[in-house]
Amino acid sequence: MKSWISKTAITIALLAALPVLANADTWQIDPAHTNVEFTVRHMMISNVKGQFQKTSGTVITNGSDPTTAKIDATIDASSIDTRVEQRDMHLKSPEFLDVAKYSTITFKSTKIEADGPGKWKVTGDLTLHGVTKPVVLEVESSGTPIHDPMGNTRAGASATANIKRSDFGLTYNKVLESGGVMVGDEVAISIDLEALKK
Repeated sequence: MKSWISKTAITIALLAALPVLANADTWQIDPAHTNVEFTVRHMMISNVKGQFQKTSGTVITNGSDPTTAKIDATIDASSIDTRVEQRDMHLKSPEFLDVAKYSTITFKSTKIEADGPGKWKVTGDLTLHGVTKPVVLEVESSGTPIHDPMGNTRAGASATANIKRSDFGLTYNKVLESGGVMVGDEVAISIDLEALKK
C-alpha cells in the first residue's frame, strides 16, 4: 500500500550524491541503471516493496571536494510499481500520492559530510505530496569511476534513508480488528545509482 514513497527520493532524487564524482563538473543520473526502491510494513506482519521506474537528475561538483557537490533529483510519482496494478492505482490516488496533483518527488541536497572511507551523509530537501522536509541519506561509493565500452565515464553509489509518510501528509490508513494498522508509517528507502559524466 504505502510502499510508494520513496523511496523517497527520494530521492529520490536522492541518489546523485556520489562521492566518486568529485573530479567531474556535471554527472547525469542514468535512469536505465538507477533503482529507487521502498519498503513499508503491511498489516503489522509483513513488508511490501516497490519502486519508481522513472528517475532523473544531475550532480554538479566543484573541484576535488565531494562535499561541495550539488544534487538535484526528480522522480516521476506516477511511475510507482509494486507489481500489483490495483494497489498501484490506489497509491496514485488522492488517498496516497495524488499524482494528478503532485506529479513529481524531488530531492535537492543542502549539505554533504564525510562519514568514513567512501561514505557520506547527504542532507537535502525532499518534496513529496507537496510537502518539503529535510532528509538525510546514508551514501556509500561504489568505487572508482570506470569507462564503458562506448567511451563514457560512469560512477555508482548506493544510498539509504528512512522517512515517515505522515510527515508528508500521507495519513491514509485503516485500523485492524486485531489491533494495529493496515499500513506502516515508516518507509525505508534504498537507492542504487549510476551516473554518466557529461
